[in-house]
Amino acid sequence: MPKYYIEAIEHARVYDVAVETPLTPCPKLSARLHNKVLCKREDLQPVFSFKIRGAYNKIASLNDAEKAHGVLCASAGNHAQGVARSAKHLGIAATIVMPRTTPEIKVKAVEAYGAQVVLFGDSYSDASVHAAELCQKTKMTYIHPYDDPLVIAGQGTIAAEMLRQTPSEMDVVFVPIGGGGLIAGVATYLKQLSPNTRIIGVEPEDSAAMHDSIAQGSLVTLDEVGIFADGVAVKKVGTHTFDLVQRFVDEIILVNTDEICAAIKDIYDENRAIVEPAGALAVAGMKQYVRQHQLEGQVLACINSGANMNFDRLRHVAERAEIGERREALFAVTIREEAGSFLRFCKLLGDRAITEFNYRLSGREQAHVFVGIAIQSEEERLDILHTLQQHHPVIDLMDNEAAKLHLRHMVGGKSHHIRHEHLYRFEFPERPAALLDFLVHIAGRWNISLFHYRNHGAAFGRVLVGVEVPPSDEQAFQGFVLTLGYPWVDETNNEALKLFL
Repeated sequence: MPKYYIEAIEHARVYDVAVETPLTPCPKLSARLHNKVLCKREDLQPVFSFKIRGAYNKIASLNDAEKAHGVLCASAGNHAQGVARSAKHLGIAATIVMPRTTPEIKVKAVEAYGAQVVLFGDSYSDASVHAAELCQKTKMTYIHPYDDPLVIAGQGTIAAEMLRQTPSEMDVVFVPIGGGGLIAGVATYLKQLSPNTRIIGVEPEDSAAMHDSIAQGSLVTLDEVGIFADGVAVKKVGTHTFDLVQRFVDEIILVNTDEICAAIKDIYDENRAIVEPAGALAVAGMKQYVRQHQLEGQVLACINSGANMNFDRLRHVAERAEIGERREALFAVTIREEAGSFLRFCKLLGDRAITEFNYRLSGREQAHVFVGIAIQSEEERLDILHTLQQHHPVIDLMDNEAAKLHLRHMVGGKSHHIRHEHLYRFEFPERPAALLDFLVHIAGRWNISLFHYRNHGAAFGRVLVGVEVPPSDEQAFQGFVLTLGYPWVDETNNEALKLFL
């Protein structure tokens, strides 16, 4: 099998539409991490993603009869543009099935290549099922985004370029993982021609389909996937890709949203390029790996896989980057509600810069303060936490997702009129009827006591909802949540939310 892929990669037809992207040194990251850091700039492809390689290699291989019937795929992003541009170059009709939640900018980008766009469902899974149905009704060829040997071979051309572009052997290569097409091609090629190079895959913590499958030894289907790094939000990886990753990838590590945001900022600081969350996975994983293994003096290469970033998401990235870089600490602190208490609290912080301070009177005995503090290191954060704990009750909010997504934007005091409140975090599809559907499901059965929503420029919005549920309705309400169909987290017992909301 390796021999097949090596030959397929070396004979792949990608350069009719793709370009050989540079493997650029990163002097700032290198100096900071005490290793030689290189970035493979797939964000510089004509469609701003590596996906065009695999899509074109597959489509170019079709026979005349297959080309005459056209091609079809399901995708909400980079694969869609890769297929559309490849089909246009070859003069082939293309149909792209996209979820209705796909941002208009991505729909327009696909249509600009002459492809027909079919909007269906709220998720990639919905679109994929509909695409399969269309394939059965027509004679169009389905272009799989990752689980196809020719697609994998097209992506593997990245590895061939990297070996040509660096005079010294790469000690470790970090590769983002969605369905696995990219890492399957890269790892298979590198392990044959540069066997001493370690291949490390990187996935988000909340979209770890490959990591979990490798751990279990068989394909795992996730119930839900995270929506921040939407370019790798895959519930199930491919059969071909799983087999190749099992054989040729040394390790898979997981990163969180804050680490991804910090990596986006690192890449921007390095070369003024803004990559999408999935495109920053490799850098985020590389930083974590260096920290955990205390690497020094090695050659570390990261694949920046794409740059199709919605502008609206930059606000969210900027908010979370400082936390991911451990440059901001967040705490909920309880102080006495009396004259001079705020001054005493600030003196505990010394000359440190306060990045955020939220407070509203909610009682006459105690005051609850949401505070952000600029820091330089994790050690400094722990030192502040220890100092505050000696004088006040403190809740560390660094890993409290509800606090970072919602609470910091809505501190306003409690209402004593609310009874039996349940707090839930939901992910709603970004379409006009989503909220209406939610309210129709409730249908006046329970009173909504709190509602907070912010648009992050993604296909799904994050919503914090408070609902008054009498004890006699507990079972009915739990049934309602389970059948609603939206991903959710019960935040009723979140200590930070209890303080402020």
